[in-house]
Amino acid sequence: MQGLEDVEVVDGEPVAASLIARAVTARELLFDDGATQRFDVNGDTSYVEADGRPTQGKWYVDEDGRFCSFWPPTYRACYGLLWIVEGDEIVGLSFTELGRGTRFDGRYTTLAHRARP
Repeated sequence: MQGLEDVEVVDGEPVAASLIARAVTARELLFDDGATQRFDVNGDTSYVEADGRPTQGKWYVDEDGRFCSFWPPTYRACYGLLWIVEGDEIVGLSFTELGRGTRFDGRYTTLAHRARP
C-alpha cells in the first residue's frame, strides 16, 4: 500500500481519479457517528457501525473515474470524493453520494500525510 506523503492538495479539492485507490486505502477512516471503514487494495471494504456491527462490501473506480461501492445484495452507489486537509496534513476524505447529495466525512485514524501549502 502506497501512502500519501507525496500528494499535494488543499482542503476541499476533489480527489483525482488517479489517486482514488491511494486515498481510500491509505488508512482506516473514522466517521462522525463512530463507524469505521477500511478499504483493501483488492477491492474489499469493511464498514463497522459504532455498535460493532460489521458489513462487508466492494469498492471500485468506475469507467468514468468515480469512486463507487457495492453492498450486497443490491445497494450500489457512486460518490464524489474531496480531500479533508487541516494545516499541512491530509486528515481524511469527504464522500458525497452522487444523485442524493448525502455527505459522509471520514478521518484517517493515523496521520502521516502532507498537504500543499
